[in-house]
Amino acid sequence: MLESLREDVRTALAKDPAATSAATIALLYSGLHAIWGYRLAHALWRRGFRFTARFLSQFVRFLTGVEIHPAADIGRRLFIDHGAAVVIGETAEIGDDVLLYHGVTLGGDSMRREKRHPTLEDGVTVGANATLLGAITVGENASVGAGSVVVDDVDPGTTVAGVPAEPIGTATGERSTAEGSPSE
Repeated sequence: MLESLREDVRTALAKDPAATSAATIALLYSGLHAIWGYRLAHALWRRGFRFTARFLSQFVRFLTGVEIHPAADIGRRLFIDHGAAVVIGETAEIGDDVLLYHGVTLGGDSMRREKRHPTLEDGVTVGANATLLGAITVGENASVGAGSVVVDDVDPGTTVAGVPAEPIGTATGERSTAEGSPSE
């Protein structure tokens, strides 16, 4: 457990150029506190302490402004930069090395008890105030532009932006030739 906490601090140091020290991160980064609270709530959830897990997740939301459902499945080294107003729904799945900026919503599009929240594969980056809805998959190393609304799957290594989000490039820097996008 202690090694996991250290790994989270090292991740913040690596992903935030404004980070000045491990102590500052551990004491003052609300996104990190939200992840730590989630990990505890998730452990409680998996052991059948559902009410206690939900209570803890709501308390952490009150403290940090980040709401992560304790049933969500989150991998290693998630970094939530600035933390405010992030929402991660119950059936969301997040891989390793994912970066979320403030205001990101991983929301559902169904009232049925089914997979209804997004899956973010390893290495995904989601820009500020982006909304991802439904049981979609954002592929490995893909990026979602700030303010985008994503309702369809995103291919690995692709950058999407807009409302609704459309491909605008790839991880190799190629620009999309889709209508409304630059061709060079």
